[in-house]
Amino acid sequence: MSGAAEQEATGGAEGGQLQGSPLEGRSARAGSGEMFDAIAARYDLMNRLVSMGLDQGWRKEAVRALELASRPKHGTVLDLATGTADLALAIAEAHDVRVLGIDPSEKMLAIGREKVKYAHLSGRVSLRLGDAQALDLDDQSVDGVTMAFGIRNVPDRAKALREMARVTKDGGRVAILELSEPREGVLSKLAQFHIHTVVPWLGSVLSGAPEYGYLQRSIAAFPPPEEFAEVMRASGLDIVSVEPMTFGVVCLFVGTPSRAARSSQATGGGRAGHG
Repeated sequence: MSGAAEQEATGGAEGGQLQGSPLEGRSARAGSGEMFDAIAARYDLMNRLVSMGLDQGWRKEAVRALELASRPKHGTVLDLATGTADLALAIAEAHDVRVLGIDPSEKMLAIGREKVKYAHLSGRVSLRLGDAQALDLDDQSVDGVTMAFGIRNVPDRAKALREMARVTKDGGRVAILELSEPREGVLSKLAQFHIHTVVPWLGSVLSGAPEYGYLQRSIAAFPPPEEFAEVMRASGLDIVSVEPMTFGVVCLFVGTPSRAARSSQATGGGRAGHG
């Protein structure tokens, strides 16, 4: 998991901005780089415990969804909310590509840089401070974009999604992993207990930080998968797939820039479909 937003939300469309979410009316520290600085030291340990060790497998699914084998060799992948670089490293270990990881938490990045160095991947993985809502990158400059467990922390999700669409080359993929609260099914009550009770308790016991209470609230406030997929579409990403995993506790959203399809429509070409 990794941090994302740097400022507090101030209204906006449902699902696209954090109106009515745990961030509204709270300190800008909630969901911010500063908040993730406070929990950086034990962040990886908490990830493993909170996810019961499943988070690494979820990241592998995100890497697979990029379909980098079909892209030109030696390309570049952007990993937003990179945190301690778990997903950035998974991408670089699986494919011969360069990975740029961006995150607003310097302490998370410092841990990530040590992990990159330990993995002997400093030549292909670079990490830097940045904001997913305002990327200092050229249009169509990366072959794929990933974001694991960070989009729910972004004040203006639609703006971040538009940035992802802007910097991704035609045919490239955007893969977003996000936690969600199952609302139906026999295991939904168990999942809700884990999110509302176990997650904040583990966080307070192991890290001594109240920030994990925010984690629980942010998961509960994240829109249902079908609603977030609509935000992606409205932000310039055609949906390739929406894949619930682990009984719906996590969802993998995969999209591709829709500008090529829209250009075809504007010139009388074929119609673009949605997955």
